[in-house]
Amino acid sequence: MFIFQGQRFFMKKNSLLDNISIVLVDTKTPANIGATARAMMNMGLSRLILVHPPSDTAEEARKLAAGAQGILEQAAVFSTLVDALADHGLVIGTSRHSGRQRKNIRAPRAMAEAALPVLAENRVAILFGNEVNGLEKKDLAFCHEIVAIPSSDDFASLNLSHAVMIVAYEFFLASTARGGEAAGALAPVADTEGFYLHLQKTLQIIGFLENENPERMMLSFRQLFARARLNKRDVSILRGVLSTVERIVSTRGKAGKPS
Repeated sequence: MFIFQGQRFFMKKNSLLDNISIVLVDTKTPANIGATARAMMNMGLSRLILVHPPSDTAEEARKLAAGAQGILEQAAVFSTLVDALADHGLVIGTSRHSGRQRKNIRAPRAMAEAALPVLAENRVAILFGNEVNGLEKKDLAFCHEIVAIPSSDDFASLNLSHAVMIVAYEFFLASTARGGEAAGALAPVADTEGFYLHLQKTLQIIGFLENENPERMMLSFRQLFARARLNKRDVSILRGVLSTVERIVSTRGKAGKPS
């Protein structure tokens, strides 16, 4: 069984690739965790995060890791995705289901090139869902960007570790040819999720969102702000605006009540 619950202890700290976390969400097959560790080792990645993995999987995973057992031993394990992503500034989800609402979708090479400037000062999480259904909608809601791997229409589904290898390969190539300016520090997920909750609450107070089904419109807001690449100051300003709106609404509501 993986025993490093909630810890963040990883290997070397000397390259852009050290800021990339491969996050496996609700993986069903222990062998795929081991094969993923090996793919990561091949491409110079060392940060593995497991969200709700199967229990008692160490032996089978180690067999498939084949030399990358150290990544398994140092993997961080979390019960919830929001906790796993708390200190990451950019979250990239992998999905072959684009959906009509999704605008921020790139192929692996384009995604690696676009994310490279962020890596200098931010942790970047790349999410992979389970072997059957991939990432669920609630998982994709955390993602600022989506990477889709082109494949044959006749058989589009990829093995989990193969998908990890393809994406990791493109990031490895991009990191070896890096150039240009760093993007600066982004607001971590812990801050942006607090903002989204605050935004939803305020929009419901003023009647812009329906209380029963706010998720659809909130997805559009998430994508809008994800494209803006918010930093901590941006989030602080936006939450200040929301607090002011709430205060004005509350004051007017009290003024309208009979004494």
